[in-house]
Amino acid sequence: MGKYAEDAKQLLQLVGGKENIAAVSHCMTRMRFALVEPGKADVKAIEAMKVVKGSFTQSGQFQVIIGNTVADFYNDFVKEAGIEGVSKDAVKQAAKKNQNVLQRVITALAEIFAPLIPAIITGGLIFGFRNCIDSLYLFENGTKTLCDISQFWAGIDSFLWLIGEAVFHMLPVGICWSVTRKMGTTQMLGIVLGLTLVSGQLLNAYAVAGTAAADIPKWNFGGFQVNMIGYQGQVIPAILAAFTLVYLERFFRKITPQVISMIVVPFFSLLLSVMAAHFVLGPIGWKIGAVVSSVVYAGITGTFKVVFGAVFGVIYAPLVITGLHHMSNAIDLQLIADYGGTMLWPMIALSNIAQGSAVLGMIWLQRKDPEAQEVNIPACISCYLGVTEPAIFGVNLKRGFPFVCGMIGSGIAAIVCVATGTTANAIGVGGIPGILSIQPKYMASFAICMAIALAVPFLLTTVVGGKRLKADRIDEASGDMDFEVNEKEENKTPLNQLTAFLSGKAIPLSEVGDGVFSEGIMGDGMAIIPENDMLYAPADAQVAVMMPKSRHACGLKLENGMEVLLHIGIDTVGMNGDGFEYLVQEGQKISAGTPLIKFDRAKIKAAGHPDVTICVITDEGNAKDIQFNIGMHVKEKETVVAKFK
Repeated sequence: MGKYAEDAKQLLQLVGGKENIAAVSHCMTRMRFALVEPGKADVKAIEAMKVVKGSFTQSGQFQVIIGNTVADFYNDFVKEAGIEGVSKDAVKQAAKKNQNVLQRVITALAEIFAPLIPAIITGGLIFGFRNCIDSLYLFENGTKTLCDISQFWAGIDSFLWLIGEAVFHMLPVGICWSVTRKMGTTQMLGIVLGLTLVSGQLLNAYAVAGTAAADIPKWNFGGFQVNMIGYQGQVIPAILAAFTLVYLERFFRKITPQVISMIVVPFFSLLLSVMAAHFVLGPIGWKIGAVVSSVVYAGITGTFKVVFGAVFGVIYAPLVITGLHHMSNAIDLQLIADYGGTMLWPMIALSNIAQGSAVLGMIWLQRKDPEAQEVNIPACISCYLGVTEPAIFGVNLKRGFPFVCGMIGSGIAAIVCVATGTTANAIGVGGIPGILSIQPKYMASFAICMAIALAVPFLLTTVVGGKRLKADRIDEASGDMDFEVNEKEENKTPLNQLTAFLSGKAIPLSEVGDGVFSEGIMGDGMAIIPENDMLYAPADAQVAVMMPKSRHACGLKLENGMEVLLHIGIDTVGMNGDGFEYLVQEGQKISAGTPLIKFDRAKIKAAGHPDVTICVITDEGNAKDIQFNIGMHVKEKETVVAKFK
């Protein structure tokens, strides 16, 4: 009988039995279930199990957090359940039946836009910077911009447009590539299809409105004519065209003999999809996009715009939790294409600020709790910079009331935002830096909205939370006193340390972008954004846990009983070991600085995963007072990244 046999039996019963499991797999820390009827799982009882550190549901998967012993637990579980485990991707596919049509659409949109977000953010920042130098009349009594008085800055402004145009005007190329990548078809065909939508031979989409119908160039086929119109910045036409290419390629690959598939499949797939894009789908997609953007625009600018703003401002943070917020990217980009700006993006930036201000309220309420501040402060900073997940999942949702206070402040700020017509030129970084994306004439009104988003949630959180946390503070203070006594008793424990396992920037766990690690569910730790492709041991230890299939992580056990989990990238288990090579064996005793895993950063990024590498203390053993050095550049095998007693 395995070590976790009894726990496995209990978990099997609590998830609804063998018949309720459509598929099961595991990654480095979690059991991943696709359940036939998710409602049958007794979540409270599962989380009460001693072996379980938490659970959550995401994208139709019920995930149970076990820790770095999950591989052993998984083996005992499948043995007790009498079922065969499957890959992570198979669990994802099985879990889709637990999603409704809207959730599937949103998941698809999220997966399409996720690889494009870095470029979109870069373009937004560039547009914001160009706003500051070519549209703010700050010189010679408010009559000239920086570009007007300086040829150098005028040149910079002109040069930066090269990047801005590449990001937003050529967006259909990225969308077509991303769709083919997601669907597993030929990515180069997707790129070519995207290029045909923005070709210089076509009338630029931004020039269509100012061109008379008779002057629009046409392809003349004798019996009929087709407008030669480009789709620069258009989202829906690109998505429709890309999915047409995907299904055409699948169709021709299925019916074409292998010996001639290299000629037939790409030729007919691309030719027919380009024809469909320009003859049918492009015009239809243009109309659909125009309708969607016009409806949203009418809501933002119409009679009930204040109501629209209030509702959107309040519900945006909950949308982040559900994943529905990814739809706003497509709508924002369509608004920019149709109206030369978007009023949604300013409200999104304000929602970021409001949730950050709620965390700021928690920082004030828990100012005497250094342990809480280790989570609160990084979460607040990242939220003000536009990354809300650490704040929402790590702080606000845990208490509940800060999340609601943030929603209220966001709603009030959004009302003022739409009432003043505040508009952004582009979508860029959210939070406070979002002001760089705002059109210059609205920067003052956006600053007022920011002040509201900063003040209201902070005040509400401190007022509401004052009474709720009073009892907690008393308990926590008592706990601190007990710790000091224990620490004095253990002050003879020798000092030890962990050295950098990579070269790069050391960051707190709250910034890694993964709910489980970011919230500290697995334990305290830190992460490094790597500059090299070799993972090194941070201390003398024994290799305790390995992942033979995925090879993306390993667990170490130090002499003092401390257990350390090293995890390369986020969701890299789905790469099935491609790009990872173990250099040690399970049970091997190693010294600090020993190479553990060689990994391919380019492959990780090509697969759409961050390569941030995480170090988590899953069991402190005999160690006390662990302190991490973050916010600096570290050098592999040399820089001390953690100290403990």
